[in-house]
Parts: sequence; structure tokens; C-alpha cells
Amino acid sequence: MGLDVSQEDVWLIDVMVADITTLDVSVVVNAANETLLGGEGVDGAIHQAAGPGLKTYCAKLGGCRTGAACLTPGFGLVSAWIIHTVGPVWKGGSTGEAALLRCCYENCFALALDAGLASIAFPAISTGAFGYPKVDAAAIAVSVMRQHQGQFERIVACCFSESDAQDYRVLLADSCV
Repeated sequence: MGLDVSQEDVWLIDVMVADITTLDVSVVVNAANETLLGGEGVDGAIHQAAGPGLKTYCAKLGGCRTGAACLTPGFGLVSAWIIHTVGPVWKGGSTGEAALLRCCYENCFALALDAGLASIAFPAISTGAFGYPKVDAAAIAVSVMRQHQGQFERIVACCFSESDAQDYRVLLADSCV
């Protein structure tokens, strides 16, 4: 279940440029591939920082389909948990990519809530090797983050660059008006 909160509490969506593997949150989200066995970008960094136990654990899971998510221990990470989600590969936007990306965020939040986790950090899912346009992906991420904002002590949008972080900040500011 989610946290029991009052309306006076301040809920934070924090935008930062950082190495997601070093964040002190309950759970980090891994932008994984369908094998869950490591790959490029965030996926590779999380597997490297977590250590070989993560790959061994993930091998027993049998993979994950696009839009879905699964929870594993954090192994060597600061975070106790990792939620792995497989974002869509960008194919021009006409093959359901937006709906699948939204499912990634929704399924990650659902797993975190079910596990009773208080804070969660997301990378920009699908925007690296999978080619999803960054601003479009950020708009989906911000929309879903806003929907779940009151259920977590902290939600982090962990960005690769200051330019990416600025996209999130603009979208968050626009969603407040």
C-alpha cells in the first residue's frame, strides 16, 4: 500500500542530473531490455554497479515484455531495490509507443506502491538506444509522475544531461499552471 499522508505534506518531484546508481532512494528504475541481463546506457550502468548477483537473479526471471516491469533486490546499489522496465523502441510513433511508455511508468509505480516503497528514481526510459524523442518521453513521464505524486515521499527524474533536466523542469512548471 502507499503512504498514509496528509494534505499539508509537501510532495516532491525532483529533477537532477546524476548517476542513478548512486541515488539514495528506496528503488531505482532500470531502463532494461527484454532479457533483463544488462545492456547499454542505464541498463549497463545499473548491472555494473549492482554486481554479478543482479545478472544471476535476472536470469531466473525469464525476461520482461515491453511495457511491463519487475522488482529485484538492489544488490550492490545504494538503493535496496531495482524495478526493471522495458520501454518501447521508437518506430515513428504510430505503433503504440506512447501507450507502452506510459505503461512502463504506471507499472513501475504500481510495483513500488505494492512493495510499500517511499521514494523512486526514474531515468528517461527509452530515450537512449531505443531512440524515443526526449521531449515526448519527458512529457509522458511528467504526466504519470504527477498522477502518483502524493503517493511517495520523493519521485526523482534522473537525467543524463542538464539539457534533458531542463526539459523536465519546463514540463513540470507548465503542468502547475
